[in-house]
Amino acid sequence: MHIPDGYLSPQTCAAGTAVMVPAWATAGRRVRRTITTRYVPLLAIAAAYAFLVMMLNVPIPDGTTAHAVGAVLIAVVLGPWAAVIAVSTALAIQALFFGDGGVLSYGVNCLTMAFVMPMVGYYLVYRPLTRTASLTSPRRAFAAALGGYVGICAAALTCGVALGIQPSLFHNAHGQPLYAPYHLAQAVPAMLLAHLTVAGGVEFALTFGVIGYLQRANLPMMRINHPAVAESDSDVVGATHRVRWWWALLPLAMMVVATPVGLLAHGNAYGEANPNADPNGFLRRNHLSAIPSGLDHYANFWHHALFNGYDFSHDRHPALGYIIAALFGSVVISAVLLGTCAIARMVGRRRSRAGAAPGVDRPDGPVDVAAPTLAEPARA
Repeated sequence: MHIPDGYLSPQTCAAGTAVMVPAWATAGRRVRRTITTRYVPLLAIAAAYAFLVMMLNVPIPDGTTAHAVGAVLIAVVLGPWAAVIAVSTALAIQALFFGDGGVLSYGVNCLTMAFVMPMVGYYLVYRPLTRTASLTSPRRAFAAALGGYVGICAAALTCGVALGIQPSLFHNAHGQPLYAPYHLAQAVPAMLLAHLTVAGGVEFALTFGVIGYLQRANLPMMRINHPAVAESDSDVVGATHRVRWWWALLPLAMMVVATPVGLLAHGNAYGEANPNADPNGFLRRNHLSAIPSGLDHYANFWHHALFNGYDFSHDRHPALGYIIAALFGSVVISAVLLGTCAIARMVGRRRSRAGAAPGVDRPDGPVDVAAPTLAEPARA
């Protein structure tokens, strides 16, 4: 679903970005209100998880590849608007440093994977199925997994439509496509086949496993987005309510080491091949006599990727390149989110101080609403 540059017209890219700008603004406001200071590392870990899971390509029966995204899992744990921020950050780092997804098409890629997927999976599937479920109910893990499956299929459908409308809307006087050459009858079935059969199953299994694990081993992390949900297990009720976010670092490190597994899947994902890398093959596969002019013009718009294709050694050591790229990407994503949140806190403190009335003391830092406070006893 990482649409490269050139496959979409500038108008389509602009429309996708126009939709995402208010979504990013809303997500920023919501996350600042709901993600307290002590949970900011979790947001960084969530973005790194999305980055790493998208590196684990799986083979599709038609010879292409696909991957999970993790957006609904993040939405269940931290909230859907936090998922918008986390996945958008991961997609930005992928496009800028690894050439995975286009810079011009970044808004559309965020629309499919960072917005449509978590919103559909969370609000249309997970929330309705868990209204009466306790925090430790198996139904909650199943609903999250089903939301992940439905969400990634909805994202694939959106991506297929974005690609499929290009030949009809943007073509030359002879009817030849200017950008993506795939019509709706080709793009939509191809995208849905990959995600209904394989990628959706991987998304389901990953989401089910992680939520089930959190229910057993780190229930306070589930509390972040479910503060008022009843717990049915009395042993858990008396447990500590301190979120152990650092527990996620070991699984994250294991994912970094496991990323070369994605190299076992041969072939490119549907609609992600660079036509200039193998012009004859591209023309043959798409039954074209020439590469569409717009696609050819914008295909190499961004050519400054540091680890293009998640590699730094020109394919001499692909597994090592994948591991280094995974580690580098995770560190950069975490630094970007932690730095952004720190800057937002500093700006918030300055505004709070500037707006304080003379003689009135304001707290220096953000108040953690999740931390209990002790009321001072009344004096006679």
